[in-house]
Amino acid sequence: MALSPGDSGEAVRQLQSRLGAAGFLPPSGVSPSTYCAGTIDAVRAFQEDRGLPVTGVCDDTTWNVLAEASWNLGDRLLMLRSPNLRGDDVAEMQRLLSRLGFDSGRIDGIFGPLAAQALADFQTNAGVESDGVCRPSTVEALRRLSRQTGDGPGIAAVREAESLREGRPLDGRRVAVGQFGGFSSLSRPLCQSLRDRGALLIQTDDTDALVQAAHANLFGAEVYVGLEATTERMARVTYYAVPAFESAGGRALAHLIERHLRDVVPRITVSGMRLPILRETKMPAVLLSLGPTQVMVDRAERIAKAVFLAVAAWSA
Repeated sequence: MALSPGDSGEAVRQLQSRLGAAGFLPPSGVSPSTYCAGTIDAVRAFQEDRGLPVTGVCDDTTWNVLAEASWNLGDRLLMLRSPNLRGDDVAEMQRLLSRLGFDSGRIDGIFGPLAAQALADFQTNAGVESDGVCRPSTVEALRRLSRQTGDGPGIAAVREAESLREGRPLDGRRVAVGQFGGFSSLSRPLCQSLRDRGALLIQTDDTDALVQAAHANLFGAEVYVGLEATTERMARVTYYAVPAFESAGGRALAHLIERHLRDVVPRITVSGMRLPILRETKMPAVLLSLGPTQVMVDRAERIAKAVFLAVAAWSA
């Protein structure tokens, strides 16, 4: 569902209701069922809080994240199914499991096989029914036992940080390179440099971030690098981060890319976000958002070399 300023009707009323339930409507209120200035401000505040592009427009991604925000742990049974359950309740379960030492993977709010196995392992250790279903008895055990732990980053973050410290030559590493249109002149030399160094490559240029992520995951990539054009006159490198989890590998690679690109792209920033491609990929991932296509195509060779050097340094 996509809604924007000026729209009105039942869909906008639902949007306002969900924003209110999430605690983002302004104190002064909004014009009911109208995408008014107050609604724009609420959408922008929600997007900023959830690590989404702050546009004030409720695109499909914002709507889906709003829907997920409506779930609190204990509201429903959580279990492995297809398609995977998604929501803030899943993310809270993952956070508690991770703090208790049960690795459910990155905290992404997606109930996948790792989350199911970690939950079953916890249930066995906690003496509750071990069936991989998070029901009220499991929620109570998670909350009770988590009160006895500290406030550390949890095993998922520790595991990724340890993997980063181990390092491994680029030769033989599985690397996924994706581009969202207009940057084949950049992705080609980048991929060639990676192949020359011995990396195993998969290239994907599907316009759907979920499809790109699925290709990278199926390939078993150890790192994902995405390239996209923007209308902004500056570049941005983003990695996966939410309040309960930050990808150490993604953050490290993002900062290396920023460092190598400083002399090529005048204005470049680094930030942690919850963009679909960063959330859906199961490995450290970065998305390099460059300026207008033609401007950056003129610098393609230099950008490709800088990104290659950053990936090589990250892998070492």
